[in-house]
Amino acid sequence: MGRTKTIALALFAALATLATGASAPRAQTLAALPLPSPSAQPLNPAKPLAAWTAFCQRYAAECALDPNEPARITLTPATWATIAAVNRRVNTALAPITDLEHWGTPDRWDLAEDGAGDCEDYQLLKRRLLADAGLPRRAMRMTVVIDEKGEGHAVLTLVTDRGDFVLDNKVSEVMAWHRTGYVFIKRESADVVAWVSLGGVTSPVTTANR
Repeated sequence: MGRTKTIALALFAALATLATGASAPRAQTLAALPLPSPSAQPLNPAKPLAAWTAFCQRYAAECALDPNEPARITLTPATWATIAAVNRRVNTALAPITDLEHWGTPDRWDLAEDGAGDCEDYQLLKRRLLADAGLPRRAMRMTVVIDEKGEGHAVLTLVTDRGDFVLDNKVSEVMAWHRTGYVFIKRESADVVAWVSLGGVTSPVTTANR
């Protein structure tokens, strides 16, 4: 077995154990969640990213959609603890590196199998671990935003019964989408293997106030 696969298996095993057994910090309890708020509303179909299309060709199971799965995650204290633990642990476990430095290409989506990656790789790994922990993949949507620097950025949106929450490699807190300060451009559809526009909706707070 190559070194890359050895690193990947060790990382997946360690994070999977944490996801199913770790307790969240006190601040990340269900009682600390904001009151339910409206979700970001998908609009028209949107063009997929070329890097996402290539990723789906390499990892078809990561892009497969089961219409029989719930479209929303029912948040419980245990589920919230798992989400918070996976987000925090992946953020600290992976080494940040740009796709250009990593692969010699401007944009490549991967599962950080060698322990390093950029924003989308963090989120794809989080989704893999959360799906392994029993959360419905259909309710976990890769999302493209414009960040506080005016640059393109990828986050993972969890559609829940308490609103949409964002997992982000820039912060360890799991945040309601409207607290991020990001401009939401588009995300994966929950109904077909495709993307939908979010219309460039801007969350009403700035990242400086998160």
